[in-house]
Amino acid sequence: MRRILIVSGGYAGFYTAWKLEKRLRTDEASVTLVDPRPYMTYQPFLPEVTAGSIEARHVAVSLRRHLPHTHLIVGSVVHIDHAHRTATIRSADGPEDEVPYDTIVITAGAVTRTFPIPGVADEAIGLKHVEEAVAIRDSLLTAFERAATLPPGPERRALLTVTFVGGGYTGVEGFAELLSLATALLKHYPELSFDDLAFHLVEIRDRILPELTDEPARWAIRHLEKRGARIHLGTSLVSAVDNHIVLSDGTEYDNHLLVWSAGNQSNPVVARHTDLPVDRAGLFRVRADLRLGTPYAAIPDAWAAGDNAAVPDLASDIPGGSFTVPNAQHAVRQGKRLAKNVVADLRGKKVKPYKHHSLGTVATLGLGKGIFQYRRIVIKGLLAWLIHRGYHVLAIPTWERKVRVALVWAAALFYGRDIVSLLSVQHPRAAFIAATLGARQQRETGSPAAATVPASAQPEAGPSGTDEVSATSPPDGRGD
Repeated sequence: MRRILIVSGGYAGFYTAWKLEKRLRTDEASVTLVDPRPYMTYQPFLPEVTAGSIEARHVAVSLRRHLPHTHLIVGSVVHIDHAHRTATIRSADGPEDEVPYDTIVITAGAVTRTFPIPGVADEAIGLKHVEEAVAIRDSLLTAFERAATLPPGPERRALLTVTFVGGGYTGVEGFAELLSLATALLKHYPELSFDDLAFHLVEIRDRILPELTDEPARWAIRHLEKRGARIHLGTSLVSAVDNHIVLSDGTEYDNHLLVWSAGNQSNPVVARHTDLPVDRAGLFRVRADLRLGTPYAAIPDAWAAGDNAAVPDLASDIPGGSFTVPNAQHAVRQGKRLAKNVVADLRGKKVKPYKHHSLGTVATLGLGKGIFQYRRIVIKGLLAWLIHRGYHVLAIPTWERKVRVALVWAAALFYGRDIVSLLSVQHPRAAFIAATLGARQQRETGSPAAATVPASAQPEAGPSGTDEVSATSPPDGRGD
């Protein structure tokens, strides 16, 4: 049997494996998928996870459950030697192993683009994985609890200050959803007021949402500013040391939550650890049929799709000079086409090129607010938000996940969003250790005492410098 190796289980990788299971005969080929996580994250829903509109587990699609005939390896591909048809895989426990293959499908995606800005590595959190979205949400909810116990002043304001760096879709949607959550939370905290909130969006370009045309993008800025947001265009982050934000336009302020969403860059395995051809941007050179190579010659048994591949955009008005936009809309469809082409190639049949006309762009700007554009048609507000939800609940794979997400939305219509912070879940032994030490101190001293948890069981210090957890208070900090 032919051995097919799929690198990464993101959109393109998951759909490739999913469709291969449906099309391949049981004795025709074996499929192995390698990914550091045993699930696919539906990233367009991460902003709603940060706002508590969707349960975190519902945006994670189990690979084992939905790919029962695919061999799953939880690990990372660190090197690809296509000349010898082997891939070096590092498992979660550390050892490396060479896995042979006959056909390779590389859908490794992209990684978060970062810069050596002081303080970013220590203070920022990304918005690319479900764990990060949960941590962002819990950090804001915990900050509200702490701020409600403080008198008006700099410390309270710092706790309720949030900064997003990056004005692309991920950044704007995450920013808008978190602002929506924060505004809604105020009714539950009579001690706090709208003036205590400070939400900053920092974008180095002179506009946000580059997928939209100029006027809809400007409308989005005006809309966010009316809701109290501060949009810093043509501005970059200079420093975030000790949660003190310094911007290139001279703005300085104390901050609590820093979210980094300043775009993606090529996956390092693709860019530097393979003998397959890549372009200057570190993306695979891919033909229109998703095989690696040039328009004149394909590399046998090597395929790529998604954010790690420069896929020619046959639907573009720019002949020969345009590539598909790295988004979920293309990755899902490329995965489906790739699976069909791999099966056709195995059976000696003709493969077909990938071509998809965009269905438009849509973004959520908070609960009941959104913007949609298809060519010159622009829809704003509630209808655009409904289009966003309708499209993505249909796009998320498997009926099981569609139903779960829809049920959470239905419950929210009657009961609203869940506003319970579970930040302590990231440190599940803290309360037990505190209780154990408290009991020990009581036996030794004869009087009850709040025990301090050892540093090894504590979360990292929070933005306001919290560095101690007692038996009478939950752990704090972002948990990132």
